[in-house]
Amino acid sequence: MQYLVNAAQMKSADQYTIQKLGVPSLELMERAADGCIQIMEQEKMDFSDVCVVCGTGNNGGDGFAIARMLLEKDYKVQAFLVGDAEHCTKETKEQIRKLEACGGKVRYCIPEDGHYSLVIDAVFGVGLSRDVDGIYRQVIEWMNAQDAVRFAVDIPSGLSATTGCVLGCAFEADYTVTFQFKKLGLELAQGRKYAGKTVVWDIGISAQPLMDDTDIVKSDEKEDYRKLLPKREEDSNKGSYGKLLIIAGSKGMAGAAYLNAHAAYMAGAGLVRIYTAKDNRAILQTLLPEAIITTYEDFEQVEVIRLLEWADAVCVGSGLGQSKTAERILKTVIDYVRVPCLIDADGLNLLADNKNYLRHIEGRRFVITPHMKEMSRVTGDSVENLKKDRVEFLKQFAETLRIVCVLKDSRTLIAGEERGIRLNQTGNCAMAKAGSGDVLAGIIAGFMAQGKELEEAASLGTYVHGLSGDLAKIEKGVYSVMARDLIEYISKALMELEE
Repeated sequence: MQYLVNAAQMKSADQYTIQKLGVPSLELMERAADGCIQIMEQEKMDFSDVCVVCGTGNNGGDGFAIARMLLEKDYKVQAFLVGDAEHCTKETKEQIRKLEACGGKVRYCIPEDGHYSLVIDAVFGVGLSRDVDGIYRQVIEWMNAQDAVRFAVDIPSGLSATTGCVLGCAFEADYTVTFQFKKLGLELAQGRKYAGKTVVWDIGISAQPLMDDTDIVKSDEKEDYRKLLPKREEDSNKGSYGKLLIIAGSKGMAGAAYLNAHAAYMAGAGLVRIYTAKDNRAILQTLLPEAIITTYEDFEQVEVIRLLEWADAVCVGSGLGQSKTAERILKTVIDYVRVPCLIDADGLNLLADNKNYLRHIEGRRFVITPHMKEMSRVTGDSVENLKKDRVEFLKQFAETLRIVCVLKDSRTLIAGEERGIRLNQTGNCAMAKAGSGDVLAGIIAGFMAQGKELEEAASLGTYVHGLSGDLAKIEKGVYSVMARDLIEYISKALMELEE
């Protein structure tokens, strides 16, 4: 399991290591600088003409230490200080002294255009919380304009370590070496775009202050997900792996129901029944003969209740439409379901139109799977506001309703009462296609039908969905992956996880 820390959590771990464990901050700087250089050398960067741009804080101290170590290796290095030298931290002043003692020179001006092979950004660290302006903005824009490899120390300057939002402007790195723990902002919003290739480097900062922090975001690793896989017993039958009811597909929307059901079967569900509009029967029986097809023309509450009593888990909403019939079906599901239930797509749009329904799912075994726009509709807040601090917003939302929420984006967050907030690190832009969300809902519901706890099913399903996309991208490229391809690669993802 990996910790993903915000600015305050990183500061807490740093201070604990220095004050409680007695590790000097200068020693941490030396380790950080050495780690950066090791990564630069591993990546075979061109050290023929290096420009290191430093701020007055301890991130700048890291930069000056890097400049000195490169100078000691006989590389051509120019080091620049941005800001008032009198405002430098004592550690940064000491690193400047050590650089000058070995023959280095610090320039107190904006770097001039040159033919640099490598530009190293050490202007701002993780503590930045205000918009970048003035000379700092000029310097960052200058660095971004250079025809050189761009390297960020700990985090690209101008990027929020907590939200991943750009604070006015930010350094556009090709590489980022971040120290001890990956910063949450490197994975959220614009963080991945600005960080480039990211490496986490161990410099000996203690994780002790983070262990009891219930607000910290975690990311499970392959071995953690392997442990979550449902058990498959030799002495078993289809009934051993759950009966899943999928309520999906209005007239002409058979595809959503198909993607739900096929994905659930590929995830291991024992028996899948699709409740859909009558017009979809023929195509679904042809596409997925393994599924039981039950249809409707008009709202039949007694039939919906009968199907809910049959099921071990329910998935409702994909392609359901927003008609009065769809609204009545969803309301009946919410009122009468007694097994774990996932609400997706049009089910969420109906929740947004009938916000009183939210009170009826509060504290019950429900999973919802909104993308950012659907979350905006459900909550009544703008996407822009959600992105300002997606983690905090999701935390408050999940704690209020006491349900599991899978908030989809380029990096998906999963929130629940037991496991806190998890960030999934599989998946890629090739998956940004119609139907991808229907596949995700089917996978999660398939694990729910097999008896997995809701948070575990949501985390495992999101991981498998993203891994399927990663495997599909390798063979099909970034442009041509379809939602149905994700289903094909579920088996390969699960086989890789089993191994």
